[in-house]
Amino acid sequence: MSYETKLYREPGGSVLTVAAGGAVDVETGGKILANGTQASHIADAAVAAGAAPNKAEFDALVGKVNAVLAALEGVGVLASS
Repeated sequence: MSYETKLYREPGGSVLTVAAGGAVDVETGGKILANGTQASHIADAAVAAGAAPNKAEFDALVGKVNAVLAALEGVGVLASS
């Protein structure tokens, strides 16, 4: 019987690699990296009180949501299609 692990540490032990079919549970303070890089910071969306957002505010919010989705897809949290 053969066994291939889905999770393994790179030499030195500072990187955990997840093979196809594996999963990682990240604890508080941990990071998820894509090819060694953490996703870029996405600035907070401005809070609009009262009136509905105008087109520019709505477009800015859509851009932020799309950036979040791209970051999650980039590290494998969400499927890319």
